[in-house]
Amino acid sequence: MTTNTLPAAAAGTWKLGSFEVNRLGYGAMRLMSTSDGGVRDRETSIAVLRRAVELGVNHIDTAVFYFAGPRSANELINSALWPYDDLTITTKVGPGRDFTGAFYTARPEQLRAQVEENLRELGLDHLDVANYRIGQGLDRGDGSLADGFGALAELREEGLIRELGISNVGPEHLAEALAIAPVVCVQNQYGLTARREDDEIVRMCGERGIAFVPFFAVASGTGEDARVAEVAKRHDATPAQIRLAWTLHQGPHVLAIPGTGDLAHLEQNVAAAALVLTEDDLATLEREH
Repeated sequence: MTTNTLPAAAAGTWKLGSFEVNRLGYGAMRLMSTSDGGVRDRETSIAVLRRAVELGVNHIDTAVFYFAGPRSANELINSALWPYDDLTITTKVGPGRDFTGAFYTARPEQLRAQVEENLRELGLDHLDVANYRIGQGLDRGDGSLADGFGALAELREEGLIRELGISNVGPEHLAEALAIAPVVCVQNQYGLTARREDDEIVRMCGERGIAFVPFFAVASGTGEDARVAEVAKRHDATPAQIRLAWTLHQGPHVLAIPGTGDLAHLEQNVAAAALVLTEDDLATLEREH
């Protein structure tokens, strides 16, 4: 089977700067934990990663602070997939965890150490894409990102990072970052029923040829939404697949990085790349409650 016939390729490709990726990728945040908060079996996690690549996923999103118990997403990715043939690894810096597991926000001078930690865990000599995430948790950051993003731009000039992105940002942050260095992606929480104020950022990214990469596009759903269920029934699909298909329909520059540690859910998520929503479907999903 050739690469362009693999399931994850069904929604087409987009370029993250110098890296061309299938628009349906994989997010590693849920790789280590079970739905009840337990630590997932290591062999299952590795099997999920390898199956994702077999299905055509060539863009994986991760971070140093993705870990559960003794396992980190980066270590699992390294064990399962190194040396990453034809695979683009995107990570994020800014947030971190100290030795107690508590989150902290890195100062600009601490970002080099975070980049080097990602390099060491992933077994790389440069990061393909590093997203600078601002703000706490899912809240959009405020204030200037210039000092931190500028520090990453310097590391890019040194060759430790190939491409740069930003995360948890508003339109003003995108303009500020672009004045410092090229931005290949914006990563915000966004979905059919979450953070729709970011419709404007999605539009801005499309105009500039920048990828918009939403996280929690499925998890941001509001229970058993009747609109989603109606469209899912039309397509004999799951609500999660419809939410992913809606995400991909927001523009050719919009990517999806659904995460799971379950093989069956992985295959369902990847299959969403082939779902084509009609105008009637989109109208149903966008109608008022």
